[in-house]
Amino acid sequence: MTDTTTVNILPRDDNTNGWSRILPSRTPKRSLQGDVRADWVVLGAGWAGLAAARRLAENRPDDSIILVEAGEVGENASGRNSGFAIDLPHNVGSSLEELEGSYRFIALARAAIEHLEASVNKFGVDCNWSRRGKYHSSHSARGKTEILEPFARELEALGEPFRWLDVNKLQAEIGTPYYHAAVYTPGCVLMNPAALCRGLGDNLPENVTLYENTPVTRMEKTNGITLTTPDGSIYAPRMILSTNGFAEQFGFFANKLIPIAAHASLTRPLTPDERQALGGEDDWGLTPANAIAGVTMRFTQDHRLLIRHGFQYKPGFRISDTERARAREHHKVCFRDRFPMLPDVTFDHTWSGFVCMSRNSSPGFGKMAPNVWASVCQNAVGVTKGTIGGLLAADMACERENELIGFMESLGEPDPLPHKALLKLGVPARITWDIFANRHEK
Repeated sequence: MTDTTTVNILPRDDNTNGWSRILPSRTPKRSLQGDVRADWVVLGAGWAGLAAARRLAENRPDDSIILVEAGEVGENASGRNSGFAIDLPHNVGSSLEELEGSYRFIALARAAIEHLEASVNKFGVDCNWSRRGKYHSSHSARGKTEILEPFARELEALGEPFRWLDVNKLQAEIGTPYYHAAVYTPGCVLMNPAALCRGLGDNLPENVTLYENTPVTRMEKTNGITLTTPDGSIYAPRMILSTNGFAEQFGFFANKLIPIAAHASLTRPLTPDERQALGGEDDWGLTPANAIAGVTMRFTQDHRLLIRHGFQYKPGFRISDTERARAREHHKVCFRDRFPMLPDVTFDHTWSGFVCMSRNSSPGFGKMAPNVWASVCQNAVGVTKGTIGGLLAADMACERENELIGFMESLGEPDPLPHKALLKLGVPARITWDIFANRHEK
């Protein structure tokens, strides 16, 4: 008896990703042509897949590993985020649930950062890797009381360094007087995520073969794993699934994952006069007290400003040009509110990417079948959670002892969701309510 799954929704990445557009052109690895076999297959070359393939190669240097990506490395969701490798518990929406189990979270996140930093240094990856830290900021006094102060108390209990900034001190460091207060923590790393993904994909171990522009249209689980692609097939006895929100297409985590589209815009570089008008320091990142109502921002090393705001429930993983244009207009409003001293600055790029959420903020991690392991659903903290999830899935699959596997498992697993018909109403309603209830942070 065969166990076959047909993939009904494939990724469809466009050419709008600003992080990629500001980089030199890159020639992708070849797509799969014909039928191939390997000891392992890793499905999906985002943060988790890149980490899993590398760790498998380290654990099993004599094994052959295939890493297959539907599009191009750096053009998928991993290359479209805001470029924060966050090392501390990070609240999502208006919830502080992720502050539970903080020691385990920190250990996992910092192991991921160390792994990524080692690769950046070893291979000379030019991705503007910067241990700059970040500002967690509130626009309102209420945001300070409800979000920042509990966050600071948690940091004190953990013995983690941080400093408070009032409106004047914060303006001196980032240029805008828009924010009421911020908690600065030094451990967050900033980077160009597309450049980092490219560098990781272009410097894989010799026993890893990467196929790009190779979407998988069918999976058969009979005496191993057979993946069918448009021009060939891949057979391997064992697989690590790292397709994030697309995991459900392969028969795993059914009705447990929530795909959310997030929108971002990146300006042209500031002129010297505009840079002087902005003031503050170079190379900073800011996360809002409320991730849904507030705005995530970056000031890059080449003097561009990034605005990320706007979330939509998108189970079909598609964003129209009209929706993207609407997001761009909204970003212009956010930009004018925060940077009135830069009236002539325009956006060069606007794009969308998909984050995968679960109802209870737990990841999709672990052994899913006798020969299948998974690392998906990073709940909008993809750089660190995806990377460590991929590393630990590979260690688990190779039966390698690692105490961090237990830490990862302690985060739980995604809770079942209501029927999809209810989600189509409930998730947008929840986003709308969250924005309304936290409008003081807009």
